[in-house]
This record gives sequence, C-alpha cells and structure tokens, in this order.
Amino acid sequence: MVVPAGRPERRPLLSRLPLCFGETVHASTERLVDTNGVRLRVVEAGDRGAPVVVLAHGFPELAYSWRHQIPALAEAGYHVLAPDQRGYGGSSRPEAVEAYDIRELTTDIVGLLDDAGAERAVFVGHDWGAPVAWGSAQLHPDRVAAVVGLSVPPVPRAQVPPTQALRKLFGEKFFYMLYFQKPGVADAELGADPAKTIRRMMGGLPGGSDPAAALRMARPGPEGFVDRLPEPDGLPDWISADDLDHYIAEFTRTGFTGGLNWYRNLDRNWEIMAHAVSPTIRVPALFIAGADDPVLSFMRRDRATEVVTGPYREVVIDGAGHWLQQERPGEVNATLLAFLNGLELR
Repeated sequence: MVVPAGRPERRPLLSRLPLCFGETVHASTERLVDTNGVRLRVVEAGDRGAPVVVLAHGFPELAYSWRHQIPALAEAGYHVLAPDQRGYGGSSRPEAVEAYDIRELTTDIVGLLDDAGAERAVFVGHDWGAPVAWGSAQLHPDRVAAVVGLSVPPVPRAQVPPTQALRKLFGEKFFYMLYFQKPGVADAELGADPAKTIRRMMGGLPGGSDPAAALRMARPGPEGFVDRLPEPDGLPDWISADDLDHYIAEFTRTGFTGGLNWYRNLDRNWEIMAHAVSPTIRVPALFIAGADDPVLSFMRRDRATEVVTGPYREVVIDGAGHWLQQERPGEVNATLLAFLNGLELR
C-alpha cells in the first residue's frame, strides 16, 4: 500500500536536493511506502521501469545523506529509492528492540522492490546501511542484482557473538558499540542535546590516522560517547549549516533510540546469519572506503573474499573519512556509476 506523504515539519527534502543538470531536471519526490509492517518515508527519483538502485543510510543519518547521489543516479538512467530506514526520520519507529534485527531491516528494503514492481535491485549501503545491503544479498539473494557497501566492509560471520568478541578485545576500555547496548543510557546522552551530538559526530569524529584521538575515545572512564568527541572549530567544507540543521531538526523530533536499537541486535543478527539463505554473497560486489575512516581500524576488510564469492572490487579514497558519500560525492558517484554501468541490469 502506498499513501501520499504529508508535508514534513521542515521544508520538503525535494527542495533541498541539487536536481538540475543542464537542460534536464530530475525531480525527486517523497512518499510513504508500507512494507513489512512498517511505513517508510522514501525519496524517489528516476523513471519507473528503469533498473532500481536502493540507497540505505547509516547512523545517525537519513535518506538526506544521499542528496548528492540521488540526482546523479537518476540522470544516469536508474530508478532510485532512498528510504529513511525504520527508526529514523519520517519512518516508523517500533518500540521493541528486536524489531530492528537484520531480518526485519533487509525485509523492509526488499519490500520497496515489490512496490516499485521490480524483481531485483542493486543495494547500496553506508555505515549501518552497508551490513543491511550485504545482508540482503545473503538473506534475499533472489532480489539482489549487485551490492555496494560504503565504510563497512563485508566480513565473515564471527565464531562467537559480536558483543562477546568486543568485550574480549576492548576489556575495560570504552567502545561505543558496547556503550550503546544498554537501553536508555546512550539514548539519554545523545538526545540531551541533539545539536551537539550531530555537530560533534559530523564535524568532530576522529579519523583513523589520528592515534591520539583513538586513545582518547577508548580510555576507561565514566564519560559517554558524545563527551569524548571533540567540539569542532567549525563545519567541515562538505556540509553546510542548512544541511546540519536538517539533521538536527529531525533527530530533535525523533530522538536516537531507533538507530541505537540497531546496535542492540548485534548478537541476534549473528544468530540469524547462521541460517542465511545463501552462505556467501554471490553477486557482483563493490566496497568503497575513506582511507581515514576510523571504522577501518577495527573492521578487517582483508577477509572480504571469505564471504564474497562473486566478483569483488575495493576502492579506497585517499584523505576521505567516514561520511564518505557526503564528503567526496564526485568520486563516490563516479565509482558507483562505473560499477553500475558494468552490470547487466536491463
């Protein structure tokens, strides 16, 4: 079931996207799509019937994080669907923690294909959206034509539950994924001042090449996550004050619990993936990362081919950090389009 989207509290995302390409204008629209028992706010562009590309955002992001990719992909002839995933923005925010496991998250976005009348799509995910994209290729292999992950590489299933492995690895040190596990704690800290949270995460997240910053983030102590992040001197050049305000307004309205609940399913996801439909990712796969992304300091991309048995390519962008598709849209778009144009999708 599809229902028209009402006017958002802030000015519509449609008016905030760079949509003009010379003489051609590809207009994005917002609508609400019912899928898998939830309602997702979806930004859509391109022609129905064209090859579908689904863009899955990460934490704490929104469909808006793909604002540079949506028009470029539509201009290149693709039908683009970018949802606020469950727990975020204009989409449903179920209360139960287990409502955010990998089975539910992948089924949500696969359901967008049914609404679009498409059998298969290319799934592209950033940050938490990357495991959703990789997971879709294993849990719903018949619906995935190819898969792209940004920031988080495909990794084989661990031998023990993830939280157990992380506690062994970090011991008494602070690690944000473990801090996020207890309901209510990180929710209160991040939600106390959403502007500070978003500002520090977007502008103060330390790069992987700064060992001193990594030590500060990991030191034992009572500080929470946001308090460990430095206050940036100003906004990075890849995000405007207006962009930042859009994120702040949305997370002020919704809080952060929906996104944090994704982390609270690490062990449940581990159990689910033990019974994946496909033991490996058999379709063409692409991984794009920023060389200065702190995620690469603890995610082993050298093990990707243990889980990807189809054609696989890795691209690392020098000088780029975690917020890759926003930081370096030109390079990301060129890499995505080269990959997509090399597939047999039509």
